[in-house]
Amino acid sequence: MSWFRREKAGISTATEHKKEAPDGLWNKCPSCKKPLLNIEQIENKYVCQYCGYHLRIGSAAYFSILFDDNQFTELFANLKSGDPLHFEDTKKYTARLEESYAKTGLNDAIRCAHGKVEGRDLVVACMDFTFIGGSMGSVVGEKIARSIDYCLQHRTPFMLISKSGGARMMEAAFSLMQMAKTSAKLALLNEAKLPYICLLTDPTTGGVTASYAMLGDINIAEPGALIGFAGPRVIKETIKKDLPKGFQTSEFLLEHGFLDFIVDRRQLKQQVALFLSMVS
Repeated sequence: MSWFRREKAGISTATEHKKEAPDGLWNKCPSCKKPLLNIEQIENKYVCQYCGYHLRIGSAAYFSILFDDNQFTELFANLKSGDPLHFEDTKKYTARLEESYAKTGLNDAIRCAHGKVEGRDLVVACMDFTFIGGSMGSVVGEKIARSIDYCLQHRTPFMLISKSGGARMMEAAFSLMQMAKTSAKLALLNEAKLPYICLLTDPTTGGVTASYAMLGDINIAEPGALIGFAGPRVIKETIKKDLPKGFQTSEFLLEHGFLDFIVDRRQLKQQVALFLSMVS
């Protein structure tokens, strides 16, 4: 009888030889809750293979998806935020910045790079939500402005990938000034007849939505992305009315004319290359 003892059958591994799965090997889809193998996520452009949910990714992943052979030249990489207002709430702004540098390995909430997309030159500025919620501060505005100047100098199209919680409150008016600054620079890009592509990802909110994120020659978004200015709760409390179902999703905005189309991340590179071939 084997009720009270283990019968030796098949493969048996001694306890001291058993190993835990490495961190980051698996994670769970936030939408369907199914387990996702990391290597499969990379191959599938970080889109859930079961439900099509687009996981949040940063600039490194977007650059690898867009640029040929992941080859690019990063622009203005050394710019870092100052503390012009000496902001201090529960924590000093400088301390918050130092924590973000250490945690993310980034110098601010945006990275800019020049590379080729199916053989065509393109400058891409991509926001990183992991750096203080992708908030728009002086460095974000300055890097966008300098990227546009670079495009003007080299006659290169410009693409901006937005992923942001809005203006960086620790920089107050300095942050809000970036809305006008970047919009004015984009006007120069328009006068030069150089294409500007906007990609809105989850989430794109606040002053970013109210400025450069919606000024593209072509405005596209990823499926299911949250896009808006104020949050749904704030809007509901202001207008005292219930909001439509799916309010502030990319699908709702497409239906109401705020977007040109929605693109699956797995077809993003091909769609961007097709647009560049049409306008160049």
